[in-house]
Amino acid sequence: MHTMSLRMPDYLKLAVNDVCQGEKISLNQFIVNALSEKVSALQTVDIIEKKANKASKKDFLNALNQVPSHEPYEDDRL
Repeated sequence: MHTMSLRMPDYLKLAVNDVCQGEKISLNQFIVNALSEKVSALQTVDIIEKKANKASKKDFLNALNQVPSHEPYEDDRL
């Protein structure tokens, strides 16, 4: 576990403190959660971009050609 200093504008600190009080969590837990969410989102984008770079139109069309051609089931209709 590491400790770090964080500088933030007063208005943001007040807003975060209000959220923390409302959620009954510590400022530390709020910041750790926020950082975790951001890192997860960025990693997800990276994974999707890597998969997209491996994709090909030919493979996509081959997959579509394997889908049976019939009317949707009653439960699947909009």
